[in-house]
Amino acid sequence: MRLHQLSPSPGSNKKKKRLGRGNASGHGGTSTRGHKGAHSRSGFSSSGDREGGQMPLIRRIPKRGFTSPNKIRYQIVSIASLERLFTPDQPVTLAAIKEKGLVKKSSLPVKILGDGTLEKALEIHAHAFSASAKKKIEKAGGKVICETIL
Repeated sequence: MRLHQLSPSPGSNKKKKRLGRGNASGHGGTSTRGHKGAHSRSGFSSSGDREGGQMPLIRRIPKRGFTSPNKIRYQIVSIASLERLFTPDQPVTLAAIKEKGLVKKSSLPVKILGDGTLEKALEIHAHAFSASAKKKIEKAGGKVICETIL
């Protein structure tokens, strides 16, 4: 078999519908556009949100709440995990917290929460602290150092 002997399968190639080429073509007159109305005119375009009497999608979907694009989403670390992983002689920096695997991303801010107990006097660096965490750290003789959020 050669290239010049190839042919498409029967029925796979159809002739193009030629609109507006006279009544004998079967698509003359209104050229399958019907009579009058926006769809019959040249240059008609629609945004696609019209549903012809059916309730539009944007009105069918329930709308609840609001998500602020400016909300700061913190990675949280409990003081119980700091108690478990750190010794009093080493400062608890953001790099050390990331290194120990307590947070996943170094690009997101870190907040220390007051879950658990703290017996060690730790110097803790973070972007934010809960009131209970601050109280427990200072009660144990530790130091709270707030870093600036980028």
